[in-house]
Amino acid sequence: MNVDKLMIQLDQKHPGEVEYLQAVREVLESIEEVYNQNPQFEAAGIIERIVEPDRILTFKVPWVDDNGKVQVNLGYRIQFNNAIGPYKGGLRFHPSVNLSILKFLGFEQIFKNSLTTLPMGGGKGGSDFDPKGKSDGEVMRFCQSFMMELWKIIGPETDVPAGDIGVGGREIGFLYGMYRKLARENSGVLTGKGLNWGGSLIRPEATGFGNVYFAKEMLATKGESFEGKTVAVSGFGNVAWGAVRKATELGAKVVTISGPDGYIYDPEGISGEKIEFMLELRASNEDIVKPYSYKFESGQFYEGKKPWEQKVDIALPCATQNELNKEDAEILIKNGCICVSEGANMPCTPEAVEVFLAHKILFGPGKAANAGGVATSGLEMSQNSMKLSWSKDEVDTRLHQIMCNIHESCVRYGKDSNGFVNYVKGANVAGFLKVANAMLDQGVI
Repeated sequence: MNVDKLMIQLDQKHPGEVEYLQAVREVLESIEEVYNQNPQFEAAGIIERIVEPDRILTFKVPWVDDNGKVQVNLGYRIQFNNAIGPYKGGLRFHPSVNLSILKFLGFEQIFKNSLTTLPMGGGKGGSDFDPKGKSDGEVMRFCQSFMMELWKIIGPETDVPAGDIGVGGREIGFLYGMYRKLARENSGVLTGKGLNWGGSLIRPEATGFGNVYFAKEMLATKGESFEGKTVAVSGFGNVAWGAVRKATELGAKVVTISGPDGYIYDPEGISGEKIEFMLELRASNEDIVKPYSYKFESGQFYEGKKPWEQKVDIALPCATQNELNKEDAEILIKNGCICVSEGANMPCTPEAVEVFLAHKILFGPGKAANAGGVATSGLEMSQNSMKLSWSKDEVDTRLHQIMCNIHESCVRYGKDSNGFVNYVKGANVAGFLKVANAMLDQGVI
């Protein structure tokens, strides 16, 4: 495999799809060595097949707003790879949604789902619809129109979407209701459901919990823990909320959260009612964190800035892709940061990752560190199949074990002769090998 040659070909086929090409290059560079050691992969064209989605559904979504005006958005579902199980991945409703971002997310999802050891393939979808500022009626009408197209290609053994940015409990409810009506079945399609109609306990906080569990395992390899550490978290949604909760439970002091408007620095630590206030910020749909500084005197608001300038021991980027760049990484290193674990999908730029690896600090890539969300979605699928509901402790225990297993796989494939663990390489190789061997077993299809 020649990575540069493959990337030139992909760039020619998919010009301008920056996020997707970035994600593919990162994976290919990590797996190049193991791929070339297995000529059977080359003979079966595994790389050429795995970098292209099985299919992409693109459709218009017309809906009527509260003023009676017809609005039109674009909808997508990308079914990337189902070699090891049904397509599984979230739906994102945000103005930034485009084909490149969804292809990057779907491609990442293949390996993330593989790492969980659960039988789930990779997929992603969404729309450029913005739920912010919309009434419940407008969101309902949009979701129902969206599902009118989507329902034809999803199913409990085919494709099981979940929530993502802009798609929370409200949206999942409207989507599932329409799916149930159209398909005339109650099979658990869509995860992130309400607890009274098939949802799983701790699903909202699972990605954040899993990220902290993964960081905890990384720290343990150096004889460290969260106890007494200072932590910077970005974002203030479900992932950040779960990360703040779990890091605090493990004895750390979380001092930052952030939004598109800037970040909050709270030297007293974000705990107790401050964590609960994050739910109010999210529920407001205003997508800003400044109100925290009005609510709590200890909260200092830094407009238009990022939290990585603060002196912390651990950084947990939980907002969005490419939010932490090379300069941010250098500042974190200079300030003594020893561990970075990605709660979002690809929040660190490639240049930032290079800085972390060059300084040999603990760095958990998103496809491993933030796999807790999709892992718990997989557990929700299992509960739906068995018509059971597990306790909070049982789900949390299973999640913790899955994250420990993912860490173990990353160490197995990412440890070099000097004992340094390149978790990026480890995650990519471990995730890839399972999918590649499954594709090999099933023939050229």
